[in-house]
Amino acid sequence: MDIISAYQQLGSYRAAADACGTTHKTVRRVVAKFEADQAGVLPVPRAERVHNYDAVADLVAERVEKSQGRISAKRLLPIARTAGYQGSPRNFRRLVAETKALWRSNNHRGRRPAVWAPGEYLVIDWAQAAPGLFLFCAVLAFSRWRFVRFATDQKASTTLALIAEAMGVIGGVPARVLADRMACLKGGVVANVVVPTPGYVRFATHYGFAPDFCHAGDPQSKGIVENLCGYAQRDLAVPLLTQAAVDGVAVDLRSANAAAAAWCAEVNATAHSEIQAIPDDRLVTERELLQPLPSLRLQIGAPSVLRKVDRLSCAIRVGPLLGTDPADRDQRGRRGRSRRGVPARAGHRGGRGRTRTHRTRWRLNPRRALRRTAAGTEPRTTAQDHRGEAVLRPR
Repeated sequence: MDIISAYQQLGSYRAAADACGTTHKTVRRVVAKFEADQAGVLPVPRAERVHNYDAVADLVAERVEKSQGRISAKRLLPIARTAGYQGSPRNFRRLVAETKALWRSNNHRGRRPAVWAPGEYLVIDWAQAAPGLFLFCAVLAFSRWRFVRFATDQKASTTLALIAEAMGVIGGVPARVLADRMACLKGGVVANVVVPTPGYVRFATHYGFAPDFCHAGDPQSKGIVENLCGYAQRDLAVPLLTQAAVDGVAVDLRSANAAAAAWCAEVNATAHSEIQAIPDDRLVTERELLQPLPSLRLQIGAPSVLRKVDRLSCAIRVGPLLGTDPADRDQRGRRGRSRRGVPARAGHRGGRGRTRTHRTRWRLNPRRALRRTAAGTEPRTTAQDHRGEAVLRPR
């Protein structure tokens, strides 16, 4: 009911207040303002009330701004006392709360999600699942298609190999790969611009994408993959490691990556909460805008060497060359043999066939030539016959 009409009908402030459900003071104030407007009298401006904290209001505003609204009234009160504040702590807490609310309203940083173009960005990052076990996370920005794998280190070779695997599973190459300033890919920083390592540049050139890095102190630029890292830790790594601890078995890398592949297939087939679409369906559309994969895959890391180990002697054959393993010598320079004729400390598996090694590096001694018994036949493997032949020595 209208307060003015109720007052005119009832003729009493209290009666009008009871009819309108308010107080008589409110009715009196509304009626006085109405009568002043009818008479054309301007209302008297209300005098600003003086507070006992006005002397330190500027000090509080400065400290709140410097701390970005995080400083507490408890820590500000001794400073205000030194500056001359004599009021109660409750009044001062009210001042700090009002100042913080004003600062947050003027410095509001709401959530402004990025608008990703299809085929533009693949965002990558590392997360730790357990001591010595890491999660490599990659997400295709437009379709929100996620790729997660486990690894035992965060080396550059491991990172590049997992990026290549992610692109192979995606079926194309995006225009840019966005990463934070991870040390394995960062060669240096010049004028706040990250310079990638030569190996990363070679890898990016081979696949045809542009390496991109986040700005320093700006986690919002890659929040899309930070969310994936936390999601993979909670929903994949924690249940996997917990079940392994309950069963009393150790989690090996192969079984962990098998679980990661199954987890990725599950989450990519489920509707994403933000885009309200299934990532697998959007990937079909985005794949048309991706660049094709290179016909040849770039070799990452040092190449492996295929060697044939003779069963009856210490000789090791690398291609057409024959030599002995330098690790298979004792302090006197003699060859040590096991019971099966394989070098005792060579680290090779016995029997015929080929073995793979990644540790020993070899070079040819040009002073010695390789002699063969006949054209197209294998070199002799006895110590007397190949004593003067070409010998492979470690670097």
